[in-house]
Amino acid sequence: MLANGEVDAALAPIIEYQRIPDVAIIPNVCVGSKTAVRSVVLVTRKNNLKKVERVALDESSRTSAALVKILFREFLGFEPEWETSSPDLKEMMAHADAALIIGDPAMTIPADEFHVFDLATLWHEFTGFGFVFAMWMVRNDSVEKVRAIDFVAARGEGLANLDRVIADYSHKLELSRDDVKEYLTENIVFQVDEEMRKGMNLYFELAAKYQLISLAKR
Repeated sequence: MLANGEVDAALAPIIEYQRIPDVAIIPNVCVGSKTAVRSVVLVTRKNNLKKVERVALDESSRTSAALVKILFREFLGFEPEWETSSPDLKEMMAHADAALIIGDPAMTIPADEFHVFDLATLWHEFTGFGFVFAMWMVRNDSVEKVRAIDFVAARGEGLANLDRVIADYSHKLELSRDDVKEYLTENIVFQVDEEMRKGMNLYFELAAKYQLISLAKR
């Protein structure tokens, strides 16, 4: 909808900043992680990613799909086969030996059946940086209109009401209140500091290097 001009602003996967023309990033507010994100993982029965030969990607997760390709190409030093798939772990593992899973299902993978590699953890181990998964973006022709919205204050309001957010969502998920609280307070970060900014810029540079985007813009 953002790309088609149907909305003025949207919370979008960070890779889309490089793919949608004429958009700007709302500064300082993000969805990211400095260590383990828990909700974006690579699942496999292999005990080492270097043994993986075929990876099933949920392409609806565009930032994460590009991140998986960068991790293999740049840091693991080889290229597995890729296939796109609907986000169904059983179906994905029937055709591949690793699968990209995101969202709530990623946080409930049975540990006795699979090895789970957290993508934010891998990124931090290889680069020393945090990872930005999504940010608010605004169309350039709507900047003045959207300027009236205080995104930083909205983030602060949300964080000030975490107990209510947790109460609203924990009963909808297969997660305990403690799990949801830990996820929102320890796994996810909502501010772009210097470490997160450097990680984001490196991600853009590597995405351009491997032709996942055109020349990276800052």
